[in-house]
Amino acid sequence: MERAEKKELVATLNQVFKTTGVIVVAHNKGLTVNQVNDLRARMAQAGATVKVAKNRLAMLALAGTDAEGIKGLFTGPTMIAYSSDPVTAPKIAAEFAKGNEKFVILGGSLGKSVLSADAVKALAALPSLDQLRANLLGLLQTPATRIAAVVAAPAGQVARVLRAYADKDQAA
Repeated sequence: MERAEKKELVATLNQVFKTTGVIVVAHNKGLTVNQVNDLRARMAQAGATVKVAKNRLAMLALAGTDAEGIKGLFTGPTMIAYSSDPVTAPKIAAEFAKGNEKFVILGGSLGKSVLSADAVKALAALPSLDQLRANLLGLLQTPATRIAAVVAAPAGQVARVLRAYADKDQAA
């Protein structure tokens, strides 16, 4: 990699570290190309990104960002996963780590907070932002549905009583 390419990569990573919601750092020693491509595809499908960068360049890119505290995680062969949604990248990384013992989550960053490996896994256990929105929407719609059922119930009862009288008159 030439010096200009390295500068461009550091600038790109710096911008990514400033704008993403969560960063996950993991060891990837021993993963095959197919496994890495599988992880990339899973991340891309969910709106997250995986990048392999030299540790020195990644540490340079962390300078001046909220995630600067994770510099100590960059030892050995590392991989960076990040997403704007604070749950997506940790969730996919944790799922991938369960099936691939060579993929070891080291930790990460959520805003200015430095996360341990256990904290990343705990974050992965949370529902996604879309699931939370759906739950909230369901909670908001439930009272309206119940109100409609309560209002409609008396009218339904009156209709059933009238129907019963009509059936009774026809039988007689």
